[in-house]
Amino acid sequence: MTKEEKGIIIDQLAEKFTENTHYYITDASGLSVEQINQFRRLCFKSGIEYGVYKNTLIRKALEKNGTAKEEIVNALRGFSGVIFSKESGNVPAKVMREYRKKVDGKPVLKAASIDSDIFVGDGSLNMLSELKSKNELIGEIISLLQSPAKNVLSALLSGKQTVAGLVKALEERK
Repeated sequence: MTKEEKGIIIDQLAEKFTENTHYYITDASGLSVEQINQFRRLCFKSGIEYGVYKNTLIRKALEKNGTAKEEIVNALRGFSGVIFSKESGNVPAKVMREYRKKVDGKPVLKAASIDSDIFVGDGSLNMLSELKSKNELIGEIISLLQSPAKNVLSALLSGKQTVAGLVKALEERK
């Protein structure tokens, strides 16, 4: 690979790191080419992108982008792949967990960046898969805000029937 080709890849990676606020650095060593292609297909179906790059190219792209964090750079050892996700920070973790059921514990999470928060190590994978997306959190907040108003309205509406029933019962007693 020539220096110019490496420069093009670094530019493309830096652009992907800019466009995608969620990315995972993984280790898929030990997987065959066919298994990696199956993982790529699974990622594609889920709306995320997986690519394998040299560690130095990933590091240089992060430095060029200005997002090179020490934890991420330290995770760039051995075989490294990057999963990019634009929409949701938990989708790559869910895809990895799903694929791990088919293949014995691979790929392994080295590090992840979710909205500039850094998660290091494979132990974070379960927690990351349970993260809620921005839209899910907004939906929960809206439902929480609507809940008291709904309770007041239902109490007022049910109270109207109760008061009417009491008045009617009192009338019938006379």
